[in-house]
Amino acid sequence: MTRHKVMAQELSRTAEDGGGILCVRNPETNRGWNGIRYKTGISATNVGSRWLSMNVATVPPGAVAYAHIHIDFEVMLYILEGRVRHEYGENLEKSMDNKAGDFVFLKPGVPHEVINLSDTEPVVAVVARSDASEWENIVDYPSERRLT
Repeated sequence: MTRHKVMAQELSRTAEDGGGILCVRNPETNRGWNGIRYKTGISATNVGSRWLSMNVATVPPGAVAYAHIHIDFEVMLYILEGRVRHEYGENLEKSMDNKAGDFVFLKPGVPHEVINLSDTEPVVAVVARSDASEWENIVDYPSERRLT
């Protein structure tokens, strides 16, 4: 069995099915990707959603989520804690700083890199995507910070 199928089976057990309303209670942080830690959220994998996914992401102090592009899906963030910089656009030449209380919208196809501006505090954000698969449809983008 592939790692993806094992993870899908594990996630499918995380949702409580109330017969039309599903719930993930007290999710654990179970996934790391590109310098970010994610709590088990909701997606096609565990609630059968067709168009949306949502979870809570933590960018550790001083960490960078290296440049990437979301292919054909939108992302919305609500920053709960911390300060973060998004460097974005062709060659990552633009930047926007955000802090707790900010809502952020990322258009599909925009290259971006996420930088925690603190060496002592994490960035914590609610992340909503218009892609139920959650982890597919993301591709790396060149970055001077990326080690390989």
